[in-house]
Amino acid sequence: MASLTVPNHCLPTLLRPHSPNYQSSQNLPLPSTPSNSQFFGLKLSHSSFSSIPSSFSSSFKPSVFAKVTKGSKPPNFSLKDQNGKNVSLSSFKGKPVVVYFYPADETPGCTKQACAFRDSYEKFKKAGAVVVGISGDDPSSHKAFASKYKLPFTLLSDEGNKVRKEWGVPGDFFGSLPGRETYVIDKNGVVQLVYNNQFQPEKHIGETLKILQSL
Repeated sequence: MASLTVPNHCLPTLLRPHSPNYQSSQNLPLPSTPSNSQFFGLKLSHSSFSSIPSSFSSSFKPSVFAKVTKGSKPPNFSLKDQNGKNVSLSSFKGKPVVVYFYPADETPGCTKQACAFRDSYEKFKKAGAVVVGISGDDPSSHKAFASKYKLPFTLLSDEGNKVRKEWGVPGDFFGSLPGRETYVIDKNGVVQLVYNNQFQPEKHIGETLKILQSL
């Protein structure tokens, strides 16, 4: 099978580490940055994605254009959170909502993004906004992820990637990697921001806050 060469700076975000080593900052767990160049020059084949949940390849298909765009009203959803409780988008009516889709729990990029949302959570609360993360992981995975990193917001389980498809979240690497996309929805249910950035996950927080503070 043909191999795919991936830019060096992208690889830590793509691959789930076999032996994660995390450090704490201000008593909150944070993901560590790889201390060497173990990924440099590596070529990825099908086997390189063995750590990505199999549901991605079987149920995820890339979208060329997002169905949910700025100025539109996204379709409602009802998904289980990390505690097994059903949560719907419509239940947040009247409040600004930040919905961010991410590839998977415990991957380096997704952990950085979740911790960045956590560290700025008071700013989101001040803006009156609700933060919701969505991936294809099951509720038990979300519960462990939220507990480990002390995440104060809701994580929803989109097993089968149904909502991801309905919203038209584009994938990366020819659909092998679910996209990382954030939406800011105002209190009237209208999308004010669609931000996509797979390889700079922490930038989602700054872009999101800028929009929220202007509403």
